[in-house]
Amino acid sequence: MTIGAEPPPRLDKALARDVPEEAALSRTRLSKLIDEGAVRRSGEVVNNPKASVAEGDVIEIAVPEVAESHIEAEDLPLDVRYEDDDLIVVMKPAGMVVHPAPGTPSGTLVNALLHHFGGKLSGVGGVGRPGIVHRIDKDTSGLLVIAKSDRAHHGLADQFAAHSVERLYQALVHGHPDPGDPRLRGVRGVSIEPGAVIKITSDLARHKTDRQKQAVFFGHGKHAITRARVLEVYGVPAQVSLVECRLETGRTHQIRVHMAHAGHGLIGDPVYGGRRKVAKGALPDAAMALLAGFDRQALHAAVLGFDHPVSGETIRFEAALPTDMDDLITSLRG
Repeated sequence: MTIGAEPPPRLDKALARDVPEEAALSRTRLSKLIDEGAVRRSGEVVNNPKASVAEGDVIEIAVPEVAESHIEAEDLPLDVRYEDDDLIVVMKPAGMVVHPAPGTPSGTLVNALLHHFGGKLSGVGGVGRPGIVHRIDKDTSGLLVIAKSDRAHHGLADQFAAHSVERLYQALVHGHPDPGDPRLRGVRGVSIEPGAVIKITSDLARHKTDRQKQAVFFGHGKHAITRARVLEVYGVPAQVSLVECRLETGRTHQIRVHMAHAGHGLIGDPVYGGRRKVAKGALPDAAMALLAGFDRQALHAAVLGFDHPVSGETIRFEAALPTDMDDLITSLRG
């Protein structure tokens, strides 16, 4: 390819502007190819994305061929909420891992996708992996978008990187995150916005001693913002709340860590939920029994909205609460 007139001052921006559309290469992907030494200018490797460019520069980009995936296809149930030529939206049940990993080589969403869609999935990244753009935890239920075409994968990945995707979760938490509570207002990183919205801002990084956990830091880690709003409160005095959480960023375990940091860990969360007890007699007996047996974090990805990466149309999907959370709420209402 040849750099056009009046190019941006940086190589990565110039390539993002001038690379042929059919190549389906996002700026993020182009930056990675530059870092990998896959970009040449007049035959010379250029591995600095900030390198200057000029009109007429001849650029070669060596895009690796997609390798076959070693992951087995499995005939597993798959709840497809939407499909077109470029993407799929699925409802992942609690208990299903998104991608195979050591200790979970099968029974995952990816195994199911390979069976149902086979070679019709994005191979972005140099490996035949089925279009995974984002993930949710094994024991979190809810909506996920999967890329079928490479152009969709790049377009969706850019929206997630820009934090422009609408992601709304519902969670059941211990206690009542009351915006008027002086204790809550005194927690570092917590602020209150109009509409009784609780904003939690921090950095997130691996826990210093438990590498399987994430922890809140300030000045170290990845920036994270969660906004929470209480929808319902159960018990007298308040014991459990239904909270709507809106993600501005999407970090590992973000809602679970942030709500625990605020003093209101998720019901059933074995990692961050804490050992908080429900006051005797504060809830109906049926609710107490269901709470005692609730063995996953009560978290559901209820809304997913984004701009279609090909058509540009804004689309939005909603998924009702799964049976276990719905039954628990019914019992809490008593």
